[in-house]
Amino acid sequence: MSAVIYPTTNWTATEQLVIAKGKGVYVYDEQGKEYLEGISGLWCAALGYGNEEIVDAATEQMRTLSYSHMFGGKTHRVGMALADKLSDIVPINNGKVFFGSSGSDANDTQVKMLRYYFDAIGQPEKYKIIARDRAYHGVTVAAASLTGLAINQNHFNLPVDALGVLRTDAPHYYRNALPGENETQFCDRLANNLEQMILREGPETIAAFIAEPFNGAGGVIVPPEDYWPKIQAVLNRYGVMLIADEVITGFGRTGNDWGATTYDMAPKAMSLAKALSSAYALISAAVIDGELYDAMLPTSQKAGVFGHGYTYTGHPVSCAVALKTIEIYQRDNIFSQAATMGEYFQARLNELKQHPLVGEVRGVGMIAAVEMVANKETKAALPAAIGAYAQQVCQDNGLIVRALAGPSLAMCPPLIISREQIDELISKLQMALDAAQDYAGSKGFLE
Repeated sequence: MSAVIYPTTNWTATEQLVIAKGKGVYVYDEQGKEYLEGISGLWCAALGYGNEEIVDAATEQMRTLSYSHMFGGKTHRVGMALADKLSDIVPINNGKVFFGSSGSDANDTQVKMLRYYFDAIGQPEKYKIIARDRAYHGVTVAAASLTGLAINQNHFNLPVDALGVLRTDAPHYYRNALPGENETQFCDRLANNLEQMILREGPETIAAFIAEPFNGAGGVIVPPEDYWPKIQAVLNRYGVMLIADEVITGFGRTGNDWGATTYDMAPKAMSLAKALSSAYALISAAVIDGELYDAMLPTSQKAGVFGHGYTYTGHPVSCAVALKTIEIYQRDNIFSQAATMGEYFQARLNELKQHPLVGEVRGVGMIAAVEMVANKETKAALPAAIGAYAQQVCQDNGLIVRALAGPSLAMCPPLIISREQIDELISKLQMALDAAQDYAGSKGFLE
């Protein structure tokens, strides 16, 4: 075993699959075995592997200016160009952009900028942030405190209360609806729960509500149609900012440019990463409304500097890669292609609803999850081991998916995937479901 400390891994079960190369929507292990990369690495390789245009953009930038920082008045043209491009395309008024290296640090930056902003306008008591159950916002200390998944919080003794993090409902109708409750009633209840929390805590203390347009790593939980209009109305009523965590959902994943577009959200801030560079380079962006930035200018001037930043903020190579990636998205109509392929992808996945082991198929655009159950009628849950087993069967058959939320299999293939490759994904997924059904039956897990 090597000296690597592995992330999100059982440290007693490491180095099981060594990936050696990638091309298009496929990756290959050291023995040359081919795998359809059904989760885009970690929701990020939107343009797949081996895109020579992006490689050339990175190489040219390395030759021209391999590194320069953005501290103390210094800058570079490629970083300025990327910030201006993002400001033009995000659904935020006069967006201002702070660069980092990961979605986690983008959300940490959002927390700090919120506090900086409310301090600047004389409301330092307005610092609490509402996040949802089964949310994923990252693993740095503040971002992990926002995350609503036990595996990212247990054993770390995170300062959740000290940071003012509050927790509200995940919009999972299949699992969380009350008996007899329709989707509209479910959304009304969740919106009322949110409103009562705001009133209980005091609206004057609530800075923001942070949410993914749909919960990604929490199980690809797609909200009912009425959810976001009702939640947005509550936030507007009490002056609570919406921060859209678009780390997974941005750049065409939902079939639109942004998840916020798909769900008609009105964010005052957005966190971006992953597909921003199609994972060819490390980069993230915390984008805020220009009105917030303007309000913070006097404080920055008084303090002498805005005391936050990273060595690699706006790394020129990463910025060049991101600019080329966005150019390809726009030039090749990748988002429209994702919408078309997404319809086919979702239709093929919905065929699996007839499988005896499948309780729910949920998804939007080019992302989805299939939840396996012990009993389709009662929705009785299966142990997480079934998800792990099915994931391994997929891998054995040349398909990489990810087991999440116990016995759910998540898929998020590159946006460049073809119909034939979607058919391949579905065929291999079907084999895994059949094998998982036999395995669950042999263990006595089925009702």
